[in-house]
Amino acid sequence: MADLEEKVIMTPKSKTPTSTILIVERKVIEAEPSDKIHVAGGDHTGIIINKEKVYENGVTEPCHAQLEFCVYLVSAVTGSHTREARALRFWFKPEVTQNECPHEAQAFFRELVSPQDFPKDYVGFIKKIIKLMQNKYHQLKLLEVELRQEGSGPPPPAFIEDTVNQTFISEQKVLDMIENAYPNPLSVEDFVTAGKWSKTEVKDALESLEEKGLTRLMSDGVYVRQHSIDTQVVKQMPTLCSSRQPTIAVVTALYCEKQAVDAMMDNQETYVRYTTVGESNVYTLGTIGSHRVVTTKLPSVGRTREAMTAAGNTTTRLLGIFQKVDYVFLVGVGGGVPHYTDYSKHVRLGDVVVSTPASDLPDKYVYIFCEKAERNDKGGFDYEVKPYKPADYLLQDIALRLASTSASWSTYVNEGLDRLRGVPGRWEPPEQATDRLCVDVGGGAFIEVSHPAPQGETIRSARVHCAPVAGGRAVASAGEARAAFAAHARALAYDCELDAVLDSVVGNCKDCFISIRGISDYRDGTRGKDWQPHAALAAAAVMKAIITAMAPPTD
Repeated sequence: MADLEEKVIMTPKSKTPTSTILIVERKVIEAEPSDKIHVAGGDHTGIIINKEKVYENGVTEPCHAQLEFCVYLVSAVTGSHTREARALRFWFKPEVTQNECPHEAQAFFRELVSPQDFPKDYVGFIKKIIKLMQNKYHQLKLLEVELRQEGSGPPPPAFIEDTVNQTFISEQKVLDMIENAYPNPLSVEDFVTAGKWSKTEVKDALESLEEKGLTRLMSDGVYVRQHSIDTQVVKQMPTLCSSRQPTIAVVTALYCEKQAVDAMMDNQETYVRYTTVGESNVYTLGTIGSHRVVTTKLPSVGRTREAMTAAGNTTTRLLGIFQKVDYVFLVGVGGGVPHYTDYSKHVRLGDVVVSTPASDLPDKYVYIFCEKAERNDKGGFDYEVKPYKPADYLLQDIALRLASTSASWSTYVNEGLDRLRGVPGRWEPPEQATDRLCVDVGGGAFIEVSHPAPQGETIRSARVHCAPVAGGRAVASAGEARAAFAAHARALAYDCELDAVLDSVVGNCKDCFISIRGISDYRDGTRGKDWQPHAALAAAAVMKAIITAMAPPTD
């Protein structure tokens, strides 16, 4: 009597000169080897390969999840790329709930394309699918695999890492450095050291930027970004009478983030306290609705000890000067966490993620910083984290109400576009075609995954998502740890590491704080230069919608 266990059976469904469709399914059958059936043995016991040419799988219900992607495989001989389109359609066993199907499909796909052992050829790819189904994904009943060859050609530029020769100077690179350092001034020597450029090249670029009104030479031979709004240079902040004291503080890290936030305010005054020793500070005061607001920009953010200390100190000084601040907003760009199979959880460029607690976790943190991620024996990761949660969830509650309607914040995006007309930077959203989901699978090979489509919706407008925001170099860059940590923390965005700012906010006993991230790339927000201005504007618009929904100040 043959063994009646579940077997994993692969059968060709159809074949043309450029495409193949295969069915891999789980069935309880008796199978004897024949010229039409290959029954595997040894390590592969339980796998059956059907050699029949035509096959109907008898499944009439629509698939439970599907995804399509393109693979750019690189030839070891010529170094040229071949483009191949692949589609996976999943059917699960009845006990898998509708909610679990996309999650299981996404987990299967991530494992299938993990860079550690991505199969670089057709046979290896099919073999890996069969082994995953046999050994791990026991709830997967049937998988239809479609492969189509689509010719050769290089992968799109979005795939190639931005490792352009850094020694080449351009005005844009010089301006980027000035904007990142703002409000700190930079000397010609600072550029020469950081960019490995010559003094002459640096001076030419700075003079050209000055002629365009983008930079300004200070008295002691240092350069600073020329702010578009009138700024007053002060030794220290003037004392403000009680009625002009801000109750809301907004912290930004990039220059375009501060420009976007400032475009949401009325009655602005900007004060800059320059210093050649220590950190300079910039404060823009204004109103949003009935609220007095102060905005600041952190000097360049990063993981160096100095950058973190500076970010923490800037926040502490802000809260020390403006002592009536009760609410702190961290507003700017971030990296989205895409969901390849479930539109409802999928985050795209131009969307906004607002830091709110995960509904299905007992720990109600809104921001989680990962210090360390280490592999464990079970094939997963162990994390060392710092979670942050406000004592009062007032801002989160408003955000959750707002997320269900786009009306108010999209109006503020349009108002912001009007106000920023003439301000350098591409504030309109870039073409949707530039929003590409790429997975680097190592060895020069890439995968481009199609965005999951909404049910019955054709034109997609940007959306607000409410979920925790995460940070930390250990997990934020691409790869397995990034996806695993996002799933563990339920995070839908990563930022450029603002834990030092939150340490200061919590340390100064501010009970209400929130992080709002406009999505500009699929890393941590620092790579997506094309989308940064618009993503910053979208985040600022959501910030304004939350502030205008707050009760007016009492005094």
